[in-house]
Amino acid sequence: MSTPDNHADIHKLVESELDKAELIWEQVSRHLDFSKRASLKALLEDSIPTQIPGYPYLEDMKPKVDYFIALVADMRDSSKHLLEAISAKKAKVSQLQRVFYETSALLPALAKTVSDHDGKVTEYLGDGVLALFRAYGEDRETSIRQSYRAASQCLSVTHEVVNNALEKRYSLPPLQIGIGMAMSQAVVTLVGLKEYVQPKVFGECVFRASKLSNGNDEIHVDEFLYQSWPIGKKGMLNFKRTIKNGVNGYLLERSGPS
Repeated sequence: MSTPDNHADIHKLVESELDKAELIWEQVSRHLDFSKRASLKALLEDSIPTQIPGYPYLEDMKPKVDYFIALVADMRDSSKHLLEAISAKKAKVSQLQRVFYETSALLPALAKTVSDHDGKVTEYLGDGVLALFRAYGEDRETSIRQSYRAASQCLSVTHEVVNNALEKRYSLPPLQIGIGMAMSQAVVTLVGLKEYVQPKVFGECVFRASKLSNGNDEIHVDEFLYQSWPIGKKGMLNFKRTIKNGVNGYLLERSGPS
């Protein structure tokens, strides 16, 4: 039950977390193309292990700024699968059990595929994943190639492995996924309560990749990633301008071997 005392405690927590956020922003803002003086002392000295590429450990109040390629792979129509029953003549499971089995197969398959191409899944999104590839300096072109291969393989693995298993076991129809990819600077930091902090990446790349993932068995990339694409590889792909959820991007279609 909500009480004035609860409100007061939550208010204190919110104010405290905003104070910390302001200090963090003061420190990282000078790396985001505008300068501010920053001075702060770490509140916690314990290192937290992370899955963020390039940052195996993070310390609270010691944020970093880096370039990342974000890849969001999202299962299409999962809400429909959950809420609408499928005929017992067509499948052996339905609704919640169906979605549970679908995500239990899909999410680890996507994570393994990303890992095989030097990326890391940093968050599971219920029916999809957020993966990151570090895109730093001279390694950027390699990261772009690896991230695209991971995206392409995520589609293949979904079609050829996950869907085959779901059909064989439960007679379920094939899944479709959408993949969005974007690149930008991002802030790497820890968030949450002192007793349980979590590593997090905040950046436009995450926002845009999420918006661009709304496709059916398609890969969409944002403008910045397109402009940074290795020239030698563009001839093997067709880039078609598109807009997904208000974000400008490009639909990738293969036109040659990888």
